[in-house]
Amino acid sequence: MRLRLVKQGTNFDFFKRWKLWLGISGLMMVVAFASFMIQGLNFGIDFRGGTTIRTESAQPVDIGVYRDAIAVLELGDVSITEVFDPTFGPEQNVAMIRIQAQEGQEAVTPEIIASVESALKTVRPDIKFVSVESVGPKVSGELIQTAAIAVVLAIGAVLIYIWLRFEWQFALGAVLALVHDVILTIGVFSELQIRFDLAIIAALLTIVGYSLNDTVVVFDRVRENLRKYKKRPLNEVLNISINETLSRTFMTSVTTLLALIALFVLGGDVIRGFVFAMIWGVIVGTYSSIFVASAALLYLGVKRDWSKPDANAGNQYANIDA
Repeated sequence: MRLRLVKQGTNFDFFKRWKLWLGISGLMMVVAFASFMIQGLNFGIDFRGGTTIRTESAQPVDIGVYRDAIAVLELGDVSITEVFDPTFGPEQNVAMIRIQAQEGQEAVTPEIIASVESALKTVRPDIKFVSVESVGPKVSGELIQTAAIAVVLAIGAVLIYIWLRFEWQFALGAVLALVHDVILTIGVFSELQIRFDLAIIAALLTIVGYSLNDTVVVFDRVRENLRKYKKRPLNEVLNISINETLSRTFMTSVTTLLALIALFVLGGDVIRGFVFAMIWGVIVGTYSSIFVASAALLYLGVKRDWSKPDANAGNQYANIDA
């Protein structure tokens, strides 16, 4: 007996209220943008600047013990990671402790560094402080600019790719869905004031790829069905295409979410922000591939006199049952 997440032969009318879905998406984007402009983002050390302390101890690194020792100092965002290197000996247990710059200061003061060292010595008397490095706000500002450019270039590359593979209407629909996903993800981080660092930028780029994959599968089937059902209205062709790929879409989304939820619950604080961004991105990416990209395509329309050969290319995995 096969398990199905979606009943075979579904015939949902996704475009009965397509203007309403576009309106809801537009409203959510406005709210997200307003939150970003009013509250801003809770930037982490990567974007705010701070100090990195490299430690070494003969005892194994216990991140929880280190964090508890530093927490009483109330220094804000503190990131602790263990450094692994095959060249290290058995008594070289190295950790990197990153402390955000305090309000009104460009770097962590020597007094704060001394208090951190003192706190760590109480739990690891043999600990050595190998190096102390500071990152100022200028470097952090350059990181913000570089991260924004990376996201914009990724979306621009997607626009060109879809335009070459399909038609310009498909490209605009796909890019609108990607912009929708990125804005809503940044918006939820702004509204909830979750720490925003370079790992979240990596999550944004991953979300762009995931959402694009979903959208391309649907668009491939749309292109095939536009040849197959030449007399049917565009909204009917879009409905048929989405229903035919619905099983595959749910299968991919649910299995991905199962892994991400497990990481969110069990993965610890270090990756929790990244995993939250991925969970949110999978949800809005699945939504946007159906209710934003396809609805935008319906609004823009598409020509029916196809001249490009082999419209079935890339469709062989689009209708896998869940």
